[in-house]
Amino acid sequence: MKFFLCVIGLVLIIEGLPYFAFPEKIKTYLMKVQEIPDTTLRILGLSAVITGLIFVYFGRS
Repeated sequence: MKFFLCVIGLVLIIEGLPYFAFPEKIKTYLMKVQEIPDTTLRILGLSAVITGLIFVYFGRS
């Protein structure tokens, strides 16, 4: 459980850094994301999930 909490903490730190360091660029980026079709976003999300699962699988074995 401690390892899991450390991983969640690191994810939050990494996810929060761009918002802290470059808030104006994040706003511009998020406006551009609205123009991307839903299908493309779903494919990117699925790719991220699969890549994460592969990393976890190899990291745990």
